[in-house]
Amino acid sequence: MAKRQKKLKLSDQIYQISTLAAGNFELQEVLDRLAEAAVKVTDTTACSIRLLDDNTGDLKMRSTYGLSEEYRNKGPVTLDEPVIKEAFSGRAVVLDDMRLDPRVRYREATIREGLISQLTVAMTFKGKPLGVLRLYSPEPNRFNRQAIRVARLVASQCATAITNARLFAEALEGAKMKQQMDLAAAVQRRMIPEKAPCMCGLDLAAIYKPCHEIGGDLYDFFAIDDHRIIVSIADVIGKGVPAAIMMSMFRGAMRAYADGGYGRHEMREIIQKLNLVACRECRNGEFITLLLACIDIQDSTITYCNCGHEPGLLLPAGKPVQNLEKGGLVMGLMENAQYETETLPFNKNDCLLLYTDGLIDAVNFEGKMWGKERLLNVLDLYRESSSAQLVHTILGYRRRFVGLASQFDDTSVLAIRKIE
Repeated sequence: MAKRQKKLKLSDQIYQISTLAAGNFELQEVLDRLAEAAVKVTDTTACSIRLLDDNTGDLKMRSTYGLSEEYRNKGPVTLDEPVIKEAFSGRAVVLDDMRLDPRVRYREATIREGLISQLTVAMTFKGKPLGVLRLYSPEPNRFNRQAIRVARLVASQCATAITNARLFAEALEGAKMKQQMDLAAAVQRRMIPEKAPCMCGLDLAAIYKPCHEIGGDLYDFFAIDDHRIIVSIADVIGKGVPAAIMMSMFRGAMRAYADGGYGRHEMREIIQKLNLVACRECRNGEFITLLLACIDIQDSTITYCNCGHEPGLLLPAGKPVQNLEKGGLVMGLMENAQYETETLPFNKNDCLLLYTDGLIDAVNFEGKMWGKERLLNVLDLYRESSSAQLVHTILGYRRRFVGLASQFDDTSVLAIRKIE
């Protein structure tokens, strides 16, 4: 009867360890509970769990039960030690008397702790070593075949529980990252105008297609007075949260300088101030392309500056397409960079098209880019269309070309037509 009760107790303890393997717990909690459970299941005195550090190759002490703080910190354990090598080869290593065994590295610490026999088994998951489980006893010759069998079973459950706990931690981290990404995406969506503003004499339309949840494209419209409007399109080189943060900062600076300074300062001065902001904020490998334009309905002109951006396209009614290339370097590279502006006629039925490089750099499954030439062909066919029809038609033609091929850059397209 006593033997049967002992077996039932052992089965119950193994079941409890199995629940740890299946539960969603933090890793340290799992390790501490497993160390205690291993001692109780094997009816020994103490246990230690060491996990393999992939960076250093050492086995770091992560949890103990029944051991002093001094023994916990006695020194490093490496993969080169004979006992560890043997354990990772698949053997259960029994030291009947640690006081005499030459394989014991910290003999004096072991004697002070009152430990005599030791059992070491490896913890592996799908063939990958995770660490070692060690059991200790103050008695010599304590670990027999039964103890080894139980220790292997416990180590197997430990490996499963540790792997599950790590996956749980990664899932939590992933959920936190997704929350941050959702927040950054919401911030970015608020920076992109939901619709183009209404301004007498102009027909405006814009569309934004991110290739990731968060991108680096930015466009904006804001009226200076009743007959002038600022139109901007930019591309922050970078993706994800850093690009969204940079975009937010740059949009604020652009609005502050352009809205507050245009009319009192030339566009070139405003651009140079924006470049100084970009130079202060951009890190290595980061920069911003920008095309800033001021449309004056009353004077029928466009004044623009292109800072390393894809050239805007001016479609004068009945005349060839003009590239808006006048400007200077991308922003964020040189504080003393010089910029030029250009003023062009913008008469009735003329159309201005601005876009980011994601539009023409889109590729199909064969790796061929849609390209600027195809864009110009579409403009030849639909240049007299309304602004909204034009931007949607352009994206429709591009979509037919690239199919379902994944894209690696955001796309923004703006069309502004003078209708009076």
